[in-house]
Amino acid sequence: MTTMTDASVREFKMPDVGEGLTEAEILKWYVQPGDTVTDGQVVCEVETAKAAVELPIPYDGVVRALHFPEGTTVDVGTSIIAVDVSGGAAPAAEAPAAAPQAEPEEEAEPQGRQPVLVGYGVSASSTKRRPRKGAEVPRQEPEPAAQALQAELNGHGPAVAPALGRPLAKPPVRKLAKDLGVDLATVTPTGPDGIITREDVHAAVAAQAPAAEPAPEAPQAQAPAPAAVPAPAASYDGARETRIPVKGVRKATAAAMVGSAFTAPHVTEFVTVDVTRTLKLVEELKGDKEFAGLRVNPLLLISKALLVAIKRNPDINASWDEANQEIVRKHYVNLGIAAATPRGLIVPNIKDAQAKTLPQLAEALGELVSTAREGRTTPAAMQGGTVTITNVGVFGVDTGTPILNPGESAILAVGAIKPQPWVHKGKVKSRQVTTLALSFDHRLVDGELGSKVLADVAAILEQPKRLITWA
Repeated sequence: MTTMTDASVREFKMPDVGEGLTEAEILKWYVQPGDTVTDGQVVCEVETAKAAVELPIPYDGVVRALHFPEGTTVDVGTSIIAVDVSGGAAPAAEAPAAAPQAEPEEEAEPQGRQPVLVGYGVSASSTKRRPRKGAEVPRQEPEPAAQALQAELNGHGPAVAPALGRPLAKPPVRKLAKDLGVDLATVTPTGPDGIITREDVHAAVAAQAPAAEPAPEAPQAQAPAPAAVPAPAASYDGARETRIPVKGVRKATAAAMVGSAFTAPHVTEFVTVDVTRTLKLVEELKGDKEFAGLRVNPLLLISKALLVAIKRNPDINASWDEANQEIVRKHYVNLGIAAATPRGLIVPNIKDAQAKTLPQLAEALGELVSTAREGRTTPAAMQGGTVTITNVGVFGVDTGTPILNPGESAILAVGAIKPQPWVHKGKVKSRQVTTLALSFDHRLVDGELGSKVLADVAAILEQPKRLITWA
């Protein structure tokens, strides 16, 4: 059996496909053992905390082994596929040296991946996971030298305790052990790479219970005290509840929102505005030849209105540098558009949106929409945003108090556009009305500045000709 130490076999490790990401879930394999691959060929699709990404293999050869099944979350730096680069065919039906380890059960496949871009409704995705065929591929464990390198890359170690003697366990497990008075050095790990799990800690507590109460044989005069009934383990009714692991985009979003909500002091202001003229302009632009083949909708003019308001009030386009105690004013606008997907909230942004014409902005929004619907938004597209728009109106919601995207100073929420009675030219008429909400970081944005920005956006949407006079 050819080992992973052969010079002809190359191990491809999970790369860091985003800034600082530590793990990714393998969504789909596009190759199987025995398949021939070429340099640059996509071999799998993975989901990080920010997006779904396709991984190309960096060399030619024949696939020798897939180390993880679909649905497995793998640490960055861990080998996921072995490729024989010698040019020879892979051994046919090579028997493993030992019985393959049972692979973890795959997660339940979602009922269709249907990304929803806030502002554009629901569009079913054509991406589906392939059912696994044939026998599962046994994972080939690398030799000890490779395990040591993997431990250094992943922060994990082999099943045996490392030289320094520090047991391997994640922070929540360490806290659990501390709360229960369990010494992790005495716990037998059952997790991958020798990691101690919550179940291991509970098992150690159960094992210590009888040992902690040796049965004395001497005095039998007193009746033994009733044994303390251990607290029942947390349980739930699987028929009445569903537990979903927090990972990927949802995990990153939760951490970002908590960090933002409890770091930046939020202030939210509201304004209700008549957007009847804006809707009329949208219909006119749809027939303009400059917008042929482009998506024209209210979000386009709302985006342009915000860009003009930022130009008139540039101090709103900034961020707070806590480490250096500085306010960083941006001379560019990377306009984020909040998007809701089955994997969670993502906020891709349009780079240098302030420099784009209205047709160019329409084209950029269209590309953002199609990319999000296909689940192909890259991590780079979600980095470096300066301000964000979230259109909650597509769900029939009047308004909201949006939380700032980390690193940004303002976010504009757009409510549902509805016909309402409105005083227009001295008479009560039915007009198209919406409510705007602007949340901003009060550390660097005063109430006056935030109010001016929100008022400018509203004024433009009420009289869209200001896009010309103010721009």
